[in-house]
Amino acid sequence: MTEKKRLVVLTGAGISAESGFKTFRDSGGLWETYSVEDVASIQGWYRNPKLMTDFYNDLRSQLEKAQPNAGHIILAELEQYFDVQIITQNVDNLHEKAGSHNVLHLHGELTKARPVNNESKIIDIGYRPMKYDERDEDGDILRPHIVWFGEAVPEIMNAAKLVRSADIFAVVGSSLVVYPAAGLIHDLRGSTKNYLIDPAEVDVPGWLNFRVIKEVASKGVAIMRDELLKDFA
Repeated sequence: MTEKKRLVVLTGAGISAESGFKTFRDSGGLWETYSVEDVASIQGWYRNPKLMTDFYNDLRSQLEKAQPNAGHIILAELEQYFDVQIITQNVDNLHEKAGSHNVLHLHGELTKARPVNNESKIIDIGYRPMKYDERDEDGDILRPHIVWFGEAVPEIMNAAKLVRSADIFAVVGSSLVVYPAAGLIHDLRGSTKNYLIDPAEVDVPGWLNFRVIKEVASKGVAIMRDELLKDFA
């Protein structure tokens, strides 16, 4: 039996936007209502943990109702033909809802919490609201398991390792402006077949030879699927 080619996919807010899950950067997004400093920075947490907790409680409530779209579903279905590894900048669980089994969350997960003094003790809270002064069984204050501005990205080295192992690499719905995630494209091998799926202009180095599909995620991932099945499956 032929070994499956490894397909590594970096997804951003664009893939979740089609599911009606409010994103941060797009027109009408959350940054137009809230400042980054207030709801997405470590300084904001220490300044006003109640505001931050309420903000992520609201997002978690929205996420409970959100459903994966065709982009998520096709990526999950491609596991039949490829070793699919998802690296996502998103804090939602829509890839998991769609059936993807290998999802690395760079920026944390809305459905999880952790003690403020222990980033390795991750607690699954589902969709329930948190209290801003909630504590775990050891008496430690809990916070959302989100990587905020001003904090390190613990999974970035694991993500880079996945990118270096890719036979096929795709960027779906990411503007490639948020670092360190945007820098992952520089870990690509020269032999990797690369895709970029986004309706907007995304700046990528020409030497990487991306096959650009200027479509929303649901349409663009379907086009990529058809090409991959023709070329590799």
